[in-house]
Amino acid sequence: MAGKQIKVTLVKSLHGQLKNIAASARGLGLRRRHQSVLVQDTRENRGMIATAVHLLRVEERS
Repeated sequence: MAGKQIKVTLVKSLHGQLKNIAASARGLGLRRRHQSVLVQDTRENRGMIATAVHLLRVEERS
């Protein structure tokens, strides 16, 4: 059974952000602006998304 996935896109630059915010975005696999990744919908990933939510676009996937 595959769990739910979330599509996360980095829409703003990591430049100038606090280290923990940049680390959360990188932990999700995001390196460049406008890059999108699919991540599993887990509590850990939701926490990283919440940390950098002002830089991200988040879409629910089934």
